[in-house]
Amino acid sequence: MYILFSYELDVMDMTLVEKANYDGMCFWTEKLGMSNLFRFWMYVYRSSVPSYMDSTSTAETDYAVFLEKVKRTVYIDNLSPQVSESVVRTALGQFGTVKNVQFIPNYTGPKNIPCCALVEMECPRQAKAVVLEITQFPFMMSGMPRPVRAFRAEEEMFDDRPIKPGRRIQCRWLDRKDPDFEVASKIKRLVRKHAAEDLFLLQQQLAQEEKLAKQQDETLKANYKKFSIIDNVVSDGTAPGLAKLYNLKVFDA
Repeated sequence: MYILFSYELDVMDMTLVEKANYDGMCFWTEKLGMSNLFRFWMYVYRSSVPSYMDSTSTAETDYAVFLEKVKRTVYIDNLSPQVSESVVRTALGQFGTVKNVQFIPNYTGPKNIPCCALVEMECPRQAKAVVLEITQFPFMMSGMPRPVRAFRAEEEMFDDRPIKPGRRIQCRWLDRKDPDFEVASKIKRLVRKHAAEDLFLLQQQLAQEEKLAKQQDETLKANYKKFSIIDNVVSDGTAPGLAKLYNLKVFDA
């Protein structure tokens, strides 16, 4: 397999249409060896798109705004699948103003596993208060058998995050004799291995949660039966009769 195209591109400087045009010109000019034509086209292209030169500063501004958003966002984990946006807003509204709630979908596991969400607060101070409060004290939400967890959000958690300024991407086809081909193959196998391990751990977690749920259900039924027996012997006069027989004092609740 031959290398079809190889280029370095500052992708944050282009829209999708501009990037497609740029990719096409890189491909054909390199394939046909038209270096002079390519230089002329780049001159025409830069002249016809005024926003190209100013997009760097715009990207830096957008990324700075995104970093501020990350500072005031909280990652909430272990949510019940029945939890909705209104439930999250009501639960966390006591710590401040909730600006936005974004649930992170799970594409690999079943739908009945615990969910997670990104909750944007009004300021970083409120986000810090949410994490501190939920970490120190159990915080139940929508009947989950155990408390939710809260962490400070990170940049990689946002699927709509802007491209980091100065980042460049190099794309090229790899021949089997290329030294990087083996590296790419190892990465591919490693990704598949991680996916299999993640699925196995998820299955073990679901099995443990099902076992815990059955244990909690049995404990609940046993406690309910005990309190029912106590309530019955008091209400039907059995307890007062036994107290009178053994000369004991009975205090009414």
